[in-house]
Amino acid sequence: MKKTFPIIGMHCASCKALIEDIVGDIDGVSFVLVNYATEKMTVEYDDKKITIAALKKAVSSLGSYQLVDTTKGKAVLASPPEVQKLEVQKHEGTEMNAQHDHGMTLDEEMRAKRYENLKSTVFWLGIGSIPFVFIMFWMTMGLALGWPMPETIFGSTSLFHLLQFILATPILFIGGKEIFQSAIQGLKVKATNMDTLIAMGTGTAWVYSTIVTFFPRIFSDIEGGMEVYFEAAVFIIFFIMLGRLLEMRAKGQASAAIKALLHLQAKEATVVRNGKEVVVPVEEVVLGDSIIIKPGQKLPVDGVITYGSSSIDESMITGESLPVEKNVDDEVIGATINSSGSFRYKATKVGADTLLSQIIQMVEEAQATQAPIQRLADKVASVFVPSVITIAICAWIFWYFIAVQFGIISNATSLQFAIYIAITVLIIACPCALGLATPTAVMVGTGLAAQRGILIKDAKALEIAHEIQIIVFDKTGTLTKGKPEVQTLEIEDKKYIPLLYSIEKESHHPLADAVVRYIGKTKRMKVEKFIDIPGKGVKAIIDGKKVVVGTARLMIERKLKISEKYLQTAYNLQKQAQTVSFFAVETSVVGVIGISDTIKDDAKKAIRKLKNLGIQTMMLTGDNTKTAEIIGKSLGIDEVLAEVLPGEKAEKIKQLQKSHDSVVAMVGDGINDAPALATADIGIAMGTGTDVAIATGDIVLVKGTLDKVVESIEVSRKTLQIIKQNLFWAFGYNVIGIPVAAGILYPFFGILLSPIIASLAMALSSVSVVSNSLRLKYLMK
Repeated sequence: MKKTFPIIGMHCASCKALIEDIVGDIDGVSFVLVNYATEKMTVEYDDKKITIAALKKAVSSLGSYQLVDTTKGKAVLASPPEVQKLEVQKHEGTEMNAQHDHGMTLDEEMRAKRYENLKSTVFWLGIGSIPFVFIMFWMTMGLALGWPMPETIFGSTSLFHLLQFILATPILFIGGKEIFQSAIQGLKVKATNMDTLIAMGTGTAWVYSTIVTFFPRIFSDIEGGMEVYFEAAVFIIFFIMLGRLLEMRAKGQASAAIKALLHLQAKEATVVRNGKEVVVPVEEVVLGDSIIIKPGQKLPVDGVITYGSSSIDESMITGESLPVEKNVDDEVIGATINSSGSFRYKATKVGADTLLSQIIQMVEEAQATQAPIQRLADKVASVFVPSVITIAICAWIFWYFIAVQFGIISNATSLQFAIYIAITVLIIACPCALGLATPTAVMVGTGLAAQRGILIKDAKALEIAHEIQIIVFDKTGTLTKGKPEVQTLEIEDKKYIPLLYSIEKESHHPLADAVVRYIGKTKRMKVEKFIDIPGKGVKAIIDGKKVVVGTARLMIERKLKISEKYLQTAYNLQKQAQTVSFFAVETSVVGVIGISDTIKDDAKKAIRKLKNLGIQTMMLTGDNTKTAEIIGKSLGIDEVLAEVLPGEKAEKIKQLQKSHDSVVAMVGDGINDAPALATADIGIAMGTGTDVAIATGDIVLVKGTLDKVVESIEVSRKTLQIIKQNLFWAFGYNVIGIPVAAGILYPFFGILLSPIIASLAMALSSVSVVSNSLRLKYLMK
């Protein structure tokens, strides 16, 4: 059995590895994949050997992670009481249940609650950190000016130290509760993560500072032994939790695209049963039902027309820019919109078999198999943590046992000295800079991109966009405006324009709307005996004259004369992939109209810039080959793939990824693009497109302009440059700082690193990382 479960509580990529390891070791589990970006776990298991409750127990054993069973609309309760409370509320019909009824799933409720709790925690951590700024300032000025530090009833204990202890203790163990819980649970299963380092560093800082506060004489013989660094522990916890809050805020919900797709479905259908028209929920439509569709209505399911004809807007499914004329025996697709005319059709695919449902399934599968991007800091965490612990232990052993033998230190101070060294190693090795290296750069990069009209929904997209080698563009609404426009209007005499305007104004066909927009304001005449001829055109009596607008076939049927001039014009327009309509008054054609979907103004320039960056460009469209090739050639696109069905688009992307072994980006705006957007390494959605495309894309271009595709890549490249610099300095800080903290310079130069200096170095390393990230604003000017 294969199922996908939401996982609540993941906060770093190492969480993914831990969950995969613990679940993968369960007898009966054959496959497990955790997607950190979507916070879901796909697991294949033998349901005869293992239950969902057992999976829950394995996941929750690692810490604050919670597995949610959505297969029956219930949660598998994890240990935290707030999760149990959610479940109780859900089944008691409380306000939380009302939220669920309005489209919020249980895992979304839990994530929302976690976000609010985290936001509250960060707020109070920030408030609690403020006094330490003033205390540090006072103590620094006091030392510089020789002010005496006020003492307490504990003898020489500084009042400032005691005050810091009182303030820091609840901040550390309440505000950082989930960090310590995660670290302890990880140790129980012999696993380490970033929380292990954070907990050890801040915990050691607190323990050491507490000893110095209440038992100061223990370290009185050690230089700097009277220093405390409660403030280091407090600020580390604050910055880490703030980073998690920002990450959670930036992370898109995996279900958003699916919900947007579901909203496209018609809610009801008018069916004929027992000779009567009956309105039923779409879920009750069965195979063979005769469904009645009127102008402007959305088709509930897939089927075949049995009576009547119309033009149907299928752009959200097929990508075809113009409405498609449909007659008896033609297939129609659910969720498409009937533009004009009424008809009946027989339901041939319902429920999960409809094309829209299949697209939904493809999006889900593409999201579930999306390759995770591991943060460099998280990759080395499994090695870094035990290495630092080993160095601290080795340093303690050396200074307690060996250094005395060589006469480097006296036996009387060896124990204090060894403890002092070990604590300093753990403090300076705290991964604050490592933890901030990527998120601060991502935060600045995404903020900068947002100011430029580029919404980056996932840090993963920002990280790998610079590696794009192939960009695949949808045509309609992406490279083109996605709206029919009159390109050519040749008319015998301007006096006929009011006639053309008036008859087209009566029609609701998209092509007629394009003509009305093109002509603009003019005299509107009285129209009589207006008749819409589905699939062919319209006719009417205006000012006593017979007026006809439509196809060549309609002109021939009405025996209207078409001159050689207009026939040649029509032929030339068709070669340019324009849809041709003839305009006749009385007995002959007096004008020709050429309509097509126009190329966006910035498309050619954007394609040229991408080529200059060494990126291969392709066009993938459901439109006809002739039209696609003309547009592709005019834009200078390297390769054109036309007449591709929605289900085939995602497969084409997979083939490109496999055959070229390249990072492939997909740029699109329609529902039919959703599977391809999800399958591509980077999905770039046009903000002017459909909700589902926007929900599925990793990057959204708000204004829908193609120059932003180039800017997205430039922002990614600059951000990655900053991230690499941050990681270099963060690791460099540890590589240099840890040996110095371990006392490597003491035997030669008598230099011993004070814990307060270690704390200051740690703070400065974080400041340098943030400052370097802020340089992005100037690099992108």
